[in-house]
Amino acid sequence: MFDLTGKAALVTGSSRGIGKSIATAFAKQGADIIINDLPGNALAYETAKEIQALGRS
Repeated sequence: MFDLTGKAALVTGSSRGIGKSIATAFAKQGADIIINDLPGNALAYETAKEIQALGRS
């Protein structure tokens, strides 16, 4: 697809739906992800764990 190694992406609403899909896709392409969602949203933490499992921060 495309290489995002060394890049960072801010993805709003990244705990579910389209935002999560975008965040995960960018992480798979090498980007580090800044997750932005409602404070204390447990789903945002789950998304962060998935991205970390891909070796991204």
